[in-house]
Amino acid sequence: MALQFGISLPQGWTMDLAHIKDPVEAYETMTRVAQTADEAGFNSAWLVDHFHTIPQPSQEVTFECWTTTAALARDTRRIRIGQMVSCNGYRNPALLAKMASTVDVLSHGRLNFGIGAGWYEHEYRAYGYDYPDAPERLRYLREAVQVILAMWTQEEAVFEGKYYHVNGAINQPKGVQKPHIPLLIGGGGEKVTLKLVAQYGDACNVSGDLETLKHKFEVIRQHCEAIGRDYNSIHRTSMSVCIIGETDEEALAKVPPMMKARFGNAINNTLVGSIDTIRQRLQAYEEAGVQELLIAFPDATQLTSIKRFASEFIV
Repeated sequence: MALQFGISLPQGWTMDLAHIKDPVEAYETMTRVAQTADEAGFNSAWLVDHFHTIPQPSQEVTFECWTTTAALARDTRRIRIGQMVSCNGYRNPALLAKMASTVDVLSHGRLNFGIGAGWYEHEYRAYGYDYPDAPERLRYLREAVQVILAMWTQEEAVFEGKYYHVNGAINQPKGVQKPHIPLLIGGGGEKVTLKLVAQYGDACNVSGDLETLKHKFEVIRQHCEAIGRDYNSIHRTSMSVCIIGETDEEALAKVPPMMKARFGNAINNTLVGSIDTIRQRLQAYEEAGVQELLIAFPDATQLTSIKRFASEFIV
């Protein structure tokens, strides 16, 4: 199977570390998941950029994304480390580009850089950030990706926009990867976000059922054709959840109540089922155009499912 696999790491934001009260133990548990995925052959490991738990904020541990990215760059050896995705509104893009360049060196060239417009209003308000409406957040994002690419490619970056201004910013080292760190833009908005992917992105991440994925990828193709870009130069990713059972019924019975409420009947389109069912669904993802599937394992901290998935599906 040509499909690549990434893993969504337990970071606390979804309450997946809630049973661990010692924050040091919680971090080491998360690290063991990343290291197990590294050893098992997963292509990538991904961190979310949230300060609070979702869907409701709580006092449970939630590790900050970029400091954790830097730590995992040193705690792993082979696997790529990325963000799904950095919230543009939380950090100045020139500074973020500098941070990413440093982490790319720390990881010896294993960084994936993910960014999006942001959406979790509660976090914005709680941390004192302005929360513009969605169209303006996207306008911020459009300028931010240009700033970031300038920081990665120009000796003295210059950008003059409505929201961001960079005048002769030096970013050394720029990272290890050439021509620059891969830039993933997350989101499925067809008129703005997917157009940004075609204009500036090296990768995309879109969500939905198979027909939705096919449609979103076709929209990206059309945007690429409009500007004369090779559609196949964009790495296409999506996300799913995985629970393995000896039968489909056994797997469905393992679905946590919170996840049942979130997915509803859509859980039947995920990687919840027997080995044969999961194999069929992986084939369907690949046929829909997905090149890398990022997988959340609800029981990731136990490591068993990660190892079993790898033994069954990763060559």
